[in-house]
Amino acid sequence: MSQPPLPLTGVKVLDLSTLLPGPLATLMLADAGADVVKLERPVRGDEMRSYEPKFGEASANYAVLNRGKRAYGVDFKDPAQRERVLRLAAEADVVMEQFRPGVADRLGLGYDDIRAVNAGVVYCSITGYGPTGPHARRAGHDLNYLAESGLLGVVTDSTGSPGLPMTVLADIAAGTYPAVVNILLALRRRDQTGEGVHLQVPMTHNLQVLGYGYFATHQAGAGWPRPGAEQLTGGSPRYHIYPTADGRHVACAALEQKFWDRLVELVGLDAKFHDDTGQEQAVIDALGERFAAETADHWRSVLDGEDVCTVIVATWDEAVAAGLVDVDAPERVSVPGGADSFPTLPSPISSALRRGPGTTPYPSLAELGDASPWA
Repeated sequence: MSQPPLPLTGVKVLDLSTLLPGPLATLMLADAGADVVKLERPVRGDEMRSYEPKFGEASANYAVLNRGKRAYGVDFKDPAQRERVLRLAAEADVVMEQFRPGVADRLGLGYDDIRAVNAGVVYCSITGYGPTGPHARRAGHDLNYLAESGLLGVVTDSTGSPGLPMTVLADIAAGTYPAVVNILLALRRRDQTGEGVHLQVPMTHNLQVLGYGYFATHQAGAGWPRPGAEQLTGGSPRYHIYPTADGRHVACAALEQKFWDRLVELVGLDAKFHDDTGQEQAVIDALGERFAAETADHWRSVLDGEDVCTVIVATWDEAVAAGLVDVDAPERVSVPGGADSFPTLPSPISSALRRGPGTTPYPSLAELGDASPWA
């Protein structure tokens, strides 16, 4: 029985973006069958190629994010090369860019420039602060967007200081994923109407979705979150991180009463602290003392097999051993034209909708000639 075509088979994507948000979005489109052509700086290419550790001629980071694409070095400021880019854009279904607002327009590659040669194009702009307003043209990175959105300050330590986030939340959750969703919706509408669109994906503004509960609480009149004091930010003993005797940690998320009742029984918490209402800090302190009295292995033996939503904070090796991090995915990325490969980042695209297992190289940086890569 023949396999059905991938959902984005025949879709041509011109990727002008760099680093993480745009390239990860176009990787997902490529996984679903799109043909992605990535344009980078001449000679050096995308800055991520230079990261460590290296895997062949580029970094492992670059390899993971750009497998299955083709890449060409282009000087956007050179009129002849810009004309080649416009000819490519005239063929594209999707154009992805990640410049600061106004830069693509100055280069002659803004939405109006592309729409003039391709009325049905889906043109996606990922920005830090949106296309207009007092912050629009400012430089920024993930940590800046989290800080200025209000999210970074909602969880604080005992000194009142926020911590570094565990990963680049804004780039992925507020850049990549909204871009993919909106591109797919725009392609669907284009199928229905023939109309293209300019999609704006402002990462700082999109972070509001991650703070949906804080937003709802404020809109209902209860104010903005108090740092480290709300149910999910450190104010509740039922949703907290507790140190163990050996320097490890327990992550407690026993919010529902049935989980909480079983947890306090298992750990032997004094009965006067079973009801945490109105004495949250005292219960946090008491439960902290209990967890701090024993090692992580002890608490793992107590908690394993119990429905209490409370676990040991895992190391990466432990997560792999538990099967929760996949370092042996059937999809592999290889060096260009070589045999060296490694299992690559598992795709979030359903296996029924993406290309099957196999080895796909990341692209060498070629020279963009007059002939179209899509010819």
